Amino acid sequence: MDGKVKEQKRHQQKHSGPKVEKKKLRKQQGSTEQDDRKRNPKAFAVQSAVRMAKTFHRAQDIKAKKHHIPLVDRTPLEPPPVVIVVVGPPKVGKSTLIRCLIKNFTRQKLGDICGPVTIVSGKKRRLTFMECNNDINTMIDLAKVADLVLMLIDASFGFEMETFEFLNICQVHGFPRIMGVLTHLDSFKNNKVLRKTKKNLKHRFWTEVYQGAKLFYLSGMVYGEYQIQEVKNLGRFISVMKFRPLVWQTSHPYVLVDRMEDLTDPERLRTDPKCDRTVSLYGYLRGTYLKNKGQVHIPGVGDFQVADVNFLPDPCALPDAQKKRALNEKERLLYAPMAGVGGVVYDKDAVYIDLPASHVKQQQEEVRPTTELVQSLIDTHATLDVKMAASKVSLFSGSATLDPADIDEQSGEKEGLQEEQVWDPNTQRKRRKVVFAEEEEEGSDVSGSSDDDDDDDESEDGDREEQEENEDEDEDNLSTFLKEARAKSDTSDKNVREPPPVKKQKLEERKEEVPVFADSEDELEMSEEEGEAGRAGDSGNCSEESDDDDEEEEDDDEDSEDESMEEEDEAGDATVKKQSASEEEEEEEEEEEEQGALRWKDALQQKASEAFLRQQEAAPNLRKLVYGSVVEAEDEEDEDEELGGLFRVSRPQNSKKFQANAVDCSRFQPDTSHNWDLEEMLNSIRDCFVTGKWEEGQDAATLLKEDEELYGDFEDLETGEVHKGQTGQQDAAEQDSENDDHDDEAEERLVKVDDDEVQKNKRMEKKRRLKERFDSEYDDGDATYFDDLKEEMQKQAELNRAEFEDVDDETRVQYEGFRPGMYVRLEIPSLPCEFVTNFDPHYPIILGGLSSGEGNVGYLQMRLKKHRWHNRILKTRDPLILSLGWRRFQTIPLYHIEDHNGRHRLLKYTPQHMHCGASIWGPVTPQGTGFLAVQSVAGTKASFRIAATGVVLDLDKSVTVVKKLKLIGYPYKIFKNTCFIKGMFNTVLEVAKFEGASVRTVSGVRGQIKKALSTPPGAYRATFEDRLLMSDIVFLRSWYPVTVPQLYNPVTSLLLPVGQKDGWAGMRTLGQLKHDLGIRNKPNTDSLYKPVVRAQRRFNPLHIPKELQKALPFKSKPKQQQPKGKTPRDLQRPTVIREPHEKKVAALLHALTTVHHNKRKKARTVQHAKHKEFLQQKEKEEEAKLKRHKEARKKLYRVMGQMDQKKQRSSLKGAPQDD
Repeated sequence: MDGKVKEQKRHQQKHSGPKVEKKKLRKQQGSTEQDDRKRNPKAFAVQSAVRMAKTFHRAQDIKAKKHHIPLVDRTPLEPPPVVIVVVGPPKVGKSTLIRCLIKNFTRQKLGDICGPVTIVSGKKRRLTFMECNNDINTMIDLAKVADLVLMLIDASFGFEMETFEFLNICQVHGFPRIMGVLTHLDSFKNNKVLRKTKKNLKHRFWTEVYQGAKLFYLSGMVYGEYQIQEVKNLGRFISVMKFRPLVWQTSHPYVLVDRMEDLTDPERLRTDPKCDRTVSLYGYLRGTYLKNKGQVHIPGVGDFQVADVNFLPDPCALPDAQKKRALNEKERLLYAPMAGVGGVVYDKDAVYIDLPASHVKQQQEEVRPTTELVQSLIDTHATLDVKMAASKVSLFSGSATLDPADIDEQSGEKEGLQEEQVWDPNTQRKRRKVVFAEEEEEGSDVSGSSDDDDDDDESEDGDREEQEENEDEDEDNLSTFLKEARAKSDTSDKNVREPPPVKKQKLEERKEEVPVFADSEDELEMSEEEGEAGRAGDSGNCSEESDDDDEEEEDDDEDSEDESMEEEDEAGDATVKKQSASEEEEEEEEEEEEQGALRWKDALQQKASEAFLRQQEAAPNLRKLVYGSVVEAEDEEDEDEELGGLFRVSRPQNSKKFQANAVDCSRFQPDTSHNWDLEEMLNSIRDCFVTGKWEEGQDAATLLKEDEELYGDFEDLETGEVHKGQTGQQDAAEQDSENDDHDDEAEERLVKVDDDEVQKNKRMEKKRRLKERFDSEYDDGDATYFDDLKEEMQKQAELNRAEFEDVDDETRVQYEGFRPGMYVRLEIPSLPCEFVTNFDPHYPIILGGLSSGEGNVGYLQMRLKKHRWHNRILKTRDPLILSLGWRRFQTIPLYHIEDHNGRHRLLKYTPQHMHCGASIWGPVTPQGTGFLAVQSVAGTKASFRIAATGVVLDLDKSVTVVKKLKLIGYPYKIFKNTCFIKGMFNTVLEVAKFEGASVRTVSGVRGQIKKALSTPPGAYRATFEDRLLMSDIVFLRSWYPVTVPQLYNPVTSLLLPVGQKDGWAGMRTLGQLKHDLGIRNKPNTDSLYKPVVRAQRRFNPLHIPKELQKALPFKSKPKQQQPKGKTPRDLQRPTVIREPHEKKVAALLHALTTVHHNKRKKARTVQHAKHKEFLQQKEKEEEAKLKRHKEARKKLYRVMGQMDQKKQRSSLKGAPQDD
């Protein structure tokens, strides 16, 4: 074939014929499983009923496994932030992971992670990150409040004990969602080893949590941070995760404190530094509703009464509902007061702004606070009066013209302001200290926030309303201060030293940040000499046009991608930066040129024309785009004033066209007089839409009829003929009804037709409702009890939400308490001073709300089991630290076990692998609450720290724990079966208590106490079932009730000094005390093992009376036999000594005997073999004989059977008939 491969013949597709037609038909219809079932029902029939039953059962099991007991959804409409606890051993990367996640969500870097860090991660979710350090107290506290646990595992090292300890803590206190994160994977050089390690760690993690638990891999670090894509994936999982409500959390209110303020009177602190403090704690309320003036427990501090609770504005609020896919930069909030981020904090009566002392601009660019107000305050380089004065003068925004005379007047007014100005080398700028009155401070804060609102390019209509209202208030509040500021500034400027020269910004860099358009002189005066401060950014006011344009773009494309939004933000920020930099430059130039010559006049015409062209290019004229042409203002030329021979400054307030053309008709201006959040306002316009609820009569036919009534009559303009609609004809008929009966009938007929249509529709609707009701009653469908239960819970949740939906927060709080999700401030008096002086933000502060009975202390009955990984069993009366409910406390438990008769018997030690009861004195906690026990919380141990786990069973003293007590006595007189016993009791009264009690001897003889004896005291008479010996020991088994020690010692770890909070030591065990004091344990001598020395017992000879001997049979009679003595010497046989001949004869006889014996032995062997052969032969003959007999019997039986058959046949035929 010369190397050529023969090509296969291709399949020729048929284009005609019955098969092709069938295929076409099947394609058109679309073959479904139902068609196959009809075509071949046997193929789909049940082949095996057993297999089908198994499949069905398995499907039902899988379905049932997914079911949880449905709980009423009590989550508020605006839920509190999700608490994410990052857990792991030291140096595993917890802080780095939190920083990366915060950077992923908020685009901001955070230095030290102190306390809770709250961020807005999405439109409907906020997250609170909390790092858990390697302290068992912190681990226990955070496990109680965590919604999600990120468990970091060092893959290069493997699992560490802290991981398993935290998992077991979570299992006891309600299992939150747990995600594992493997770090240090870049230390593996071999890929195969890496894969194997991942697999092993994953399966071990699954064993502890559940099969299929999510385990993330952070493969390596880039510049000290985890890879962006991996962190983004982890963030996505966190953002969409659902959480199961935990019983303890949903039944108790609690606050994870993110801010603490000391409200104690300073004078009292000066006189008594150790006095109790009044502290206000802030945080998001979680769990359930919190009542005012209730009791709370702070783990690590103790129980306290709340003096007052208030709710505050949300410092990290969710963005308002909006149709968009991503958050803009302003909504990416970060709030961490303990870490010094989110610098504006609200209190009941004040607003605090946190400004750190040294803020270098480079650091500002790296770590930016997320609150726009704080950014604006940090980045502001010009004082408020200069900015306000500058913003008042504008070329294009329609304000008054800027004249040199006005500037001179202003500079003259500014004389006399005495202010202390200091050059700050850290920030490279002048800092001017101004003391405000209280009202002016508040006014400036509000105006700052309104500026901040203006700065947001993608802000909503609601934000705009607030801004406008704030600006109105600001003008009134600040007017007094601004007048004074303008009047005094010049005189103080002379006393200030000039700052060292700052490196100027390059022209090329400045050109990159060209503003979209200039509408104030700040933008026109941007010159080549502008400093680096222009880049720092200032949250000043953006222009109105830029706001409008950016919002236009957002409205046009609501669902645009993140990138487009970021570009819009950058454009807006560029405008703001330029504007603020120009304002700062203006201020510096005014200080340099005191003679009044203003630099803004240089090349004014050129700058203004360029800015005007930029504005025309950048900002599209919406009216021109929509309508194609712009109506020019003809009368404006007369009204406008000329400025510099080039521009005309319009006075829009004076013109009549201002009102008509001012509103951009392509935008919807929100009407502030209507509050569209109210249900009444929404209902008033609901029926304006197709989706509204229409009346029954308002169907299509009715509406068409109404339309005809409105627009039915028209005139044909060509012919002049007037056409009337049905209604018009009816009206004409009504007018001529007296003359024309026919028209009247036609009208009645039309009305009747319409009525019939309406009645028919009503009947159809009624039938449909009846059928739905019938179906719901009789057609169960797939609805199950579980579905009904879920539906019931859903209805309950909706009822709960609807109850107080329209009530304002102040009223709601009075009725239902503070709801979860609110940011609350709790004022707690009489806190120990160490709580404030030793405060460490790295340790969590949790306020756990207590229900009515949980503040009391009493007896608790528990079921307890020693943890299988704890290496020592627990001893009764050894102090133990329990974590029960919100509390951590030390107590002394008594372990006991219930016997079959209901007696609770005290145990000295806990059983090894079994549950036992425990009785403690502690805080009353609801039944069914889990707890865990540790022996010590100080430091870290090499072994597993969790000693035991269990659950609360009962809350009273109903269980009486008894211990066994053996009382020992000795007999001192014995009368047959009665004995006198001494040494067991001390008084007659004690004996009287135990009369009738059963006693026993060590040898097993049972007896009973009868009566007390007068002497000696404590002796008694007892009867036994057999006679005792004087050597017997009598003991009485009694049960002695044990009292539970009343020790409740809260673990006050948060009151310890900083750095020693993990060193709390309470009561020590007896073993620890002896070890610390060097006491050697002296054992009880009776408990020691001694060598057993058994003395030989001598028994008396058996004495049988003679009368009894006579009656005994002979064999039982004692035989009076004399012992055999020694044989006398004369009777002893003498030794025979043989002669030599006799010796030879004896030897020969011996030899012959031996030969004879040998011959006999051989003969016997031969005889035995022959006999064996004979037996075998005989056996064969027997077998042959049996065989023959068998054959003969067979023949005989065959013949007999044939004869029987013949007889049978003949009997069936019957006897022969004789004629």
